[in-house]
Amino acid sequence: MTPLLSVRDLSIGFGGGDPVVRDVNFDVAHGQTLALVGESGSGKTITCRAVLRILPRAAQVRSGEITLNGPGGSLALSSLSERQMRDVRGDRISMIFQEPMRSLSPLHRIGNQVSEVLWLHRGASEKEAREQVLATFARVGFPDPERAYRSYPFELSGGMRQRAMIAMAMVAKPELLIADEPTTALDVTTQAQVLGLIKELQRETGMALILVTHDLGVVANMAEHVVVMHKGRVMEAGPAAPVLGAPAHPYTKQLFNAAPSIPAEVAPEPPLPEEDLILELNGVSKTYTMRAKSAWKPDLLIHACRGVDLKLPRGKTLAIVGESGSGKTTAARIALGAEPPDPGGEVLFRPRPGAEPMQVHKMTRAERTAFQREAQMVFQDPYSSLSPRMRVQDAMTEPLEIHGIGTRAEQRARAEEMLRRVGLNPDMLKRYPHAFSGGQRQRLSIARAMMLDPSLIVCDEPTSALDVSVQEQILTLLEEIRDSMNLSYLFISHDLAVVARIADEVAVMRQGLVVEQAPPNTLFHNPQHPYTRALIAAQPVPDIDRPIDLGLVAQGAGSPETWGEPFRFGDSVIPSLVELEPGHKVRCHV
Repeated sequence: MTPLLSVRDLSIGFGGGDPVVRDVNFDVAHGQTLALVGESGSGKTITCRAVLRILPRAAQVRSGEITLNGPGGSLALSSLSERQMRDVRGDRISMIFQEPMRSLSPLHRIGNQVSEVLWLHRGASEKEAREQVLATFARVGFPDPERAYRSYPFELSGGMRQRAMIAMAMVAKPELLIADEPTTALDVTTQAQVLGLIKELQRETGMALILVTHDLGVVANMAEHVVVMHKGRVMEAGPAAPVLGAPAHPYTKQLFNAAPSIPAEVAPEPPLPEEDLILELNGVSKTYTMRAKSAWKPDLLIHACRGVDLKLPRGKTLAIVGESGSGKTTAARIALGAEPPDPGGEVLFRPRPGAEPMQVHKMTRAERTAFQREAQMVFQDPYSSLSPRMRVQDAMTEPLEIHGIGTRAEQRARAEEMLRRVGLNPDMLKRYPHAFSGGQRQRLSIARAMMLDPSLIVCDEPTSALDVSVQEQILTLLEEIRDSMNLSYLFISHDLAVVARIADEVAVMRQGLVVEQAPPNTLFHNPQHPYTRALIAAQPVPDIDRPIDLGLVAQGAGSPETWGEPFRFGDSVIPSLVELEPGHKVRCHV
């Protein structure tokens, strides 16, 4: 049978250097899902961009043929004119890009950008396009499609922007969808639902899919065929079952070994001690006011956090887990003093064992300066957390200059020491951030956070944008630093497999509320709340025989008003957080 897409002997290079993609071959059949697997820099994305001929200007296709076969015959994509390629892009072949903020126009509303595909390729009227786009928005999980249609990209979270990109790629129902890390920015529950949606669309339309990913769990749930790439070459290729069940190449085995996973059999753990607490959040709530659409309607109150009580013992890791909009990052910002809580809430910080607690939101100027030395943050995106205009040395020494610590020579020596501690060469100090990979930039962010020798570090999704092998290195690094320097971590994540690896205590949040809290082993051994069960069920596992249970995910990730009677809550009735066993708390009606 003739494949839909055929790639033969593809080689791509830059300038006079060696090829970055060398002799790549694969076929994609009608309705089939092919997974391109590998780390950053393996050549996955540039191979897919070559299919659509949207390579960077400096890139050259040095050899190879790319053929698209359809009812009207075969098209040699590599030799079509630019005008002919415009008819293919977005219509017969669509692509979901990894970084939605760079792919969406900041000047146009989301709805107009998605509708443009239907205007250009389907000749739809504005009304017809709007109806189709709103229906697609609802299917990809927008809670309020009308609001999303009117919004600009900067008004949406990263996960919501990625949903908009997915809607844009799928609204015209293409013959081939290229999805470049389509779920990297999404929560595990949303990821499971989006993967289910793509599968459903494939069944409806016969669409083929090229899935670019580094997550072998996603591959196991989606792909019939797998191509593993490393440094521009194909290391291993074949049907998904044998490749995932018995990988032959050492590189494929390495990817499997690096993938984090929720432990299958675990025993309950005792609760954490509360003698030496470095951080306490007591009754913390945060409410934002959103303007109504018209002057005759009342303003809308958004409850980002509601009555959050958390305790972090010194030298331990407290993880806050939940989907986008659950209040995780808001709680972390309040803990760092970046946001004030609503009246009645307080944040207490003890810089040293036995010290009197400091009220973070009632500090004097001098106390706040001292607190900022003790509490630092590592952000989610290593690409935007470092200034592209500052050399690494300047970015590293800036905190010391602000606090007036040390001479220039001492500051540089401290920067060199921190780079060594995170596994980087001090010779890199003269470089700019663009010269580093994603994993190296995240190491730089961690090194910068340690420059002031803090006692508390808030990690906001520090590994979500990284490959599994780099993620493994960063988690190992964070553990080593915590244990050697007696650091305390407030760790924000939506990935329970990562949390299972690093956390001493886990608080699960949904709609601003902590719905379940326990040590990780207890939580995974005996999850009680439907939302916690949904998070665990949504975690993709690199095993074809253990697909994601979309029914369980949909039940727990749905509206709280649809949960079982003991856990159900609404705006007026919210159950209390009840301790079912020592250290294990669940929000339920007793």
